[in-house]
Amino acid sequence: MTLTRIVKTTSSIILMMVLFAPDFFGRDPYYTQFSNVPLFYNPAFTGIYTGARFRLLSRSQNITPASGFKGYHFSADLGDRNLPGSGGFGVILNTDNEGIGFIRNFNLGVSFSARVPFNRFMIGQIGIKASWLQKRVSWDDFNYTEKLAEQYGHLYDSGFIRPAINVLNLPDFGIGGLVQFTNSRGCLSGIVGFAVDHLFEPDESFLQTTKSPLARRWTVHADLVFSVRCPSGFNEKEDDALKINPAVIFQNQGNTSELQAGINLTNYGIYFGLWYKGLYGPEKNNTIALLGGYRYVFADKMSIKCTYSYDMQVTGPHKKDGGIHEISLVLEFSSLHLFKNSHGSSYRSLTQAQKYNSQLAYSDF
Repeated sequence: MTLTRIVKTTSSIILMMVLFAPDFFGRDPYYTQFSNVPLFYNPAFTGIYTGARFRLLSRSQNITPASGFKGYHFSADLGDRNLPGSGGFGVILNTDNEGIGFIRNFNLGVSFSARVPFNRFMIGQIGIKASWLQKRVSWDDFNYTEKLAEQYGHLYDSGFIRPAINVLNLPDFGIGGLVQFTNSRGCLSGIVGFAVDHLFEPDESFLQTTKSPLARRWTVHADLVFSVRCPSGFNEKEDDALKINPAVIFQNQGNTSELQAGINLTNYGIYFGLWYKGLYGPEKNNTIALLGGYRYVFADKMSIKCTYSYDMQVTGPHKKDGGIHEISLVLEFSSLHLFKNSHGSSYRSLTQAQKYNSQLAYSDF
C-alpha cells in the first residue's frame, strides 16, 4: 500500500472518530500575522482608522507529503467619521480545510462598529459581527476498509454508514470592544481590546444523535507603537522614523488556549518581526515565527503592504513537519469617504477632525 493511501486511510479513520464522537468541540484556525487580519479577531476593529482597507492573507502548512492545511482570509472595512456615531462597517470572508481536505469551512460575515470618543486622545469602539457559516464534508474522499482491494490482505468491515447530510449552513455571531489611545505628541499610541466569537456555539455535527458545538472563542489583545521621532504636525506620518510595536494576544476556545507575543519594527516602510506562539491544551507546542515585509506609498494617502511570515515549531508533535507560511497583502486608501456632513462636504471641520481623529486616525502596522 502506498504512503499516500496509508496516510489517507488512517486519517479517514481518525477523522470519522472525531466527527462522530459525542460532544466534540470544534476550533478555529489561528493566524500568525494577526495584526493584518484584525477583523477576524475583534469586530471592534471595523473602521478604527479613517478610509478603506482591503486585506488578503493565505496560510499554508504541509504536514506530510500527502496532506496539509490551508486557510484564506479576506476582509474590507471603511471608517468614515461623517456617519454620526459610526466607527465603520466591513465584510469578512474566511475559508480553510480540516482533515487533510475532507472538510471545508466557509464563513462570510458583516461587521459594524460604534465609536465613543472619551477625549481628544482616547476613544472606544464596540463592534458586532453576524455571519453565515458553512461546513462541507466530502464523504467520497474517505478511505474506509470496504473501499480497499482484497489484495491488501484480510480486511474487516468498518460498519461505516454514509450520513445523508454533507453540508451544514449555520448562523454565527460575535461581539467585541476596544480602547485606543495616544499621547499629546503622537509618539506613543496603543490599543487594548476584548472579543467573544461564536456567541451561541453553533452545532457543527452532521449527525442528529451527536453534538459538535463550535466553542466560544475568547480573545484579549494589546499592543503599543513607539516612534523615535514624534510627528511634527497634525495627523502627519513620518515613515523614515523608526517605530517599535510590541504586542500580545491571548485566546481560549474550548479546552485549548493560545498565547502570541512579539515585536514588530518598521523604518522606511520595511517591516521585521519576531514572535513566539504557544499552544496549551490536549496538544501542546511552542512556535517561533519570523516576519518581514514592505509598505509602498504609491500616492497621497494610498499604500500597499506585503508581508511574509514563517513559523517553526520548536516543541510538540509536529516539530519535524514543514513550517507554516503566511503571505498577506493590505491595500489602504485612508482619504476615502462615502458620506457627507451636514454642510455638504465630505470632510469634517478641523475642530471636529481634531476631536474625533487626532493622531488616532492612522495606523503604521
